[in-house]
Amino acid sequence: MKAVQDLSETEARAELERLAKDIASANLAYHRDDAPEISDADYDALRQRNLAIEARFPAMKLEDSPTDAVGAAPGDAFTKTRHAVRMLSLENAFEEEEIEDFAGRIRKFLGHSGELLFTAEPKIDGLSLSLRYEDGQLVQAATRGDGKTGENVTANARTITDIPERIEGAPAVLEVRGEVYMTHAAFEALNERQAQTGGKTFANPRNAAAGSLRQLDPAITASRPLRFFAYAWGEQSAPLAPTQMGSIEALAAMGFSTNPLTVLCDGVSAMVAHYRQIEQGRATLGYDIDGVVYKVNDLALQRRLGFRAATPRWAIAHKFPAQLAWTRLLGIDVQVGRTGALSPVARLQPVTVGGVVVRNATLHNEDYITGRDSRGEQIRGGKDIRIGDWVQVYRAGDVIPKVADVDLAQRPADAEPYRFPDRCPECGSEALRIEGDAVRRCTGGLICPAQAVERLKHFVSRNAFDIEGLGAKQVEAFYKDGWIAQPSDIFELKARYGEGMKQVKNREGWGEKSADKLFAAIDAKRRIELNRLIFALGIRHVGETSAQLLAVHYQGWAQFEAAMTASRLGEGAEWQELTAIDGVGAVLAASLVSTFDNPAERAAIDTLVAHLDVQDVVRRAPVESPVAGKIVVFTGTLEKMSRAEAKNRAEALGAKVSGSVSAKTDLVVAGPGAGTKAKQAEALGVRMIDEDAWIALIGDA
Repeated sequence: MKAVQDLSETEARAELERLAKDIASANLAYHRDDAPEISDADYDALRQRNLAIEARFPAMKLEDSPTDAVGAAPGDAFTKTRHAVRMLSLENAFEEEEIEDFAGRIRKFLGHSGELLFTAEPKIDGLSLSLRYEDGQLVQAATRGDGKTGENVTANARTITDIPERIEGAPAVLEVRGEVYMTHAAFEALNERQAQTGGKTFANPRNAAAGSLRQLDPAITASRPLRFFAYAWGEQSAPLAPTQMGSIEALAAMGFSTNPLTVLCDGVSAMVAHYRQIEQGRATLGYDIDGVVYKVNDLALQRRLGFRAATPRWAIAHKFPAQLAWTRLLGIDVQVGRTGALSPVARLQPVTVGGVVVRNATLHNEDYITGRDSRGEQIRGGKDIRIGDWVQVYRAGDVIPKVADVDLAQRPADAEPYRFPDRCPECGSEALRIEGDAVRRCTGGLICPAQAVERLKHFVSRNAFDIEGLGAKQVEAFYKDGWIAQPSDIFELKARYGEGMKQVKNREGWGEKSADKLFAAIDAKRRIELNRLIFALGIRHVGETSAQLLAVHYQGWAQFEAAMTASRLGEGAEWQELTAIDGVGAVLAASLVSTFDNPAERAAIDTLVAHLDVQDVVRRAPVESPVAGKIVVFTGTLEKMSRAEAKNRAEALGAKVSGSVSAKTDLVVAGPGAGTKAKQAEALGVRMIDEDAWIALIGDA
């Protein structure tokens, strides 16, 4: 695979799109369905590559980026419950250098040069659970779900002996969080009983624990030996202690099982030493772990560090190395994505890698199959990949598998080099590879069924219109029968197929009630938030985060539509305004402008919006501060606070932070090393101050 630092912008865009799709699929399989399709190592490798590409090309970050996603949406078997405090995931690291970088980033963010203690604890490979206690009594247990909403599994959680019904010495409200798991011995005994009775056997202890906790009959859960380790908390009416370690000790005093391998470390060397010690004894623990978690011990510092979109800045998971296995390559399928990218997928003879049965693996692109990178340089020693080969499957960090190597000694005599298609396998249109691009793309556009279906799936996805009853399978069926071809058709379903011979209720699997529920769900989504609509359009490079940035900036559809219509690539006031939005780069802006300038795309958008009541963004209550409502630009080096802290502080005071200087800029805060932006501010007559003046300006506001 091509190194991230060697990727061109075109290659990076293609990679991010592929990674987003692969990671989303893996999240659903692992978190919601308890049926992982790839190993934890492969999943972590995908996320690491996604993060690395986003770090190098921040303007290309998709709004449905896996970076901002946590878990997967809860299933329908249990009632849903909203977490008072989000349950987030963790940033992953695999090398000691990454842990040093983690500690360095924290010191830099805080401007901290003194003692900095961390806790280090085993990362349990189980199912995350949040337990809510009120006045010491257990009142609710919920799975993580997508981090915001989980499944209510209270009755089942009550059957786990490690979870106390009542605790003493707790604040009035306390959410205890931890991991439900199953020991190796219990797992083997359970699978043996299941096999004897003809029941379902499980691939690994994590799946067994998740499946057991999600039983509709609590008696079945009670019959299975589940355990629980407590290691964190959510909402609490009063703190347990001023430190992470003190809080863990408080949980232990209340009767919770906490991991005895949790220790306090005074720096990176001690953290890594504990990691090595746990890694060496991993096989003797009796339960599965996949790494060690480090957390800043001082909770006041944790609060200062805060959170990214989906992970805390004050914690990281140091994962164990990847696992490998060999199996037979049975075939190569080429899938067509929403943007027309042709992605090869290896179909494998099923093999267990790190406890997960792997049947599919990514082959990245046509260059990877031939044993070279996009520059023609050899990878895997120049060995190509052929159908029938004996291949090594790699799981980086324990989700989406990769084919890492080929054993030429076991290559069948009749195996032929694989010829990557130059025609779309879905619509037959020419598949072109633009110079510098790592992928081929179908040129069929809207006539390509694969692209059309993937766009429709994206449109109804959870972070877009999220229409209940209209998921991926329904979209595929309706498209196949010619009922929907573009998003606007969804809002015409009732008018077209609500009555007459072709009624929705007459379809297989549908009835009058389910059809009525679908129509009601569609009607409910005619009123839609601006950010959701922008994201749902499926414009390349526009993810959930950038859609939110655009919505907040333009406030309403009319303003957004007018700005996109008037914008011209690389020139004009509208283009300057668009690219000045912090987090919106030239690549994303060009994608937006090109889409609205495309007659077919524009017609589809206009037809859709005619069916909708697009809600303006509700402005936050005005903040009284000297910079409220001002557009502020930071440039140069800040010495008394990090750039991230300065930006967060400015936004909290009601300012808009921009990434570029324009005539609309109100204030430029310039530190040492300020260059082009300072010159632009001077030329435009924009007020410029240094960091000390900025701190004096905002004062205690």
